[in-house]
Amino acid sequence: MIRLFICGITGAMGKNVVAQAKAFPEIEIVGGLGHVEIERENNQFKVFSNFESVDFPIDCIIDFSTASIVDDLLHFAQHHKIPVVLCTTGLTEKTLDHIETAKLQIPIFKSGNMSLAINLLMRLVKQAASVLENDFDIEIIEKHHNRKLDAPSGTAIMLADAVNEGLQDPKIIELGRSAHGSKDQSIINVHSIRGGNIVGEHEVLFAGAEELVTLSHSALSRSVFAKGALDAAKFLVGRTPGLYNMDDLVAQKLNSLL
Repeated sequence: MIRLFICGITGAMGKNVVAQAKAFPEIEIVGGLGHVEIERENNQFKVFSNFESVDFPIDCIIDFSTASIVDDLLHFAQHHKIPVVLCTTGLTEKTLDHIETAKLQIPIFKSGNMSLAINLLMRLVKQAASVLENDFDIEIIEKHHNRKLDAPSGTAIMLADAVNEGLQDPKIIELGRSAHGSKDQSIINVHSIRGGNIVGEHEVLFAGAEELVTLSHSALSRSVFAKGALDAAKFLVGRTPGLYNMDDLVAQKLNSLL
């Protein structure tokens, strides 16, 4: 049995992880970090406001919190040698450096998007970029709910990086574009839209003189990200220290089919 702790347990994604965990008999939720004033259904587990009071065994932590909490989370996980599935985006350079240090002591699974389908999309984007590089402008559009704090989204950055991996001459990544001037072909402009309750939509446009190629993904429910995080937790427990991502999880799934 994997004893799971959820960082951000009272948020929208934390609640989704709790709900989806019912379909994972090998996982038991033992607690979480969140708003303690929010009463948990049936008091199934304890909710903490900080890590100082957490003093029971944990086998893995799934993090769907905010960027400001991640450093404390990593310190806690390093001290207790607990694997971490890190799903929070918008991390600072300081936190990214902390991850590089922490991965030497604990296994960390880091992804800006926990959907397996997004990982497939990145592979397709990379291949398209390598074929269409010389004749097509490249733009990325991402849409999310109005409560999302970071822009561009972590997934949009991942897709832009995938484009550059396919190009012989990588491009500059910029949020939005200037109100004046023509399209600069050396730049991948990423456009962020925030509104309503949009779960997550990402679109990569390859615009040529006479044709348009669009590669896109729409998340219809947050449960897809929760399931991906739970799959990542199962994958991570028992691993050696290091930094893992969706490519590693997909490779494991493909190998299991052979």
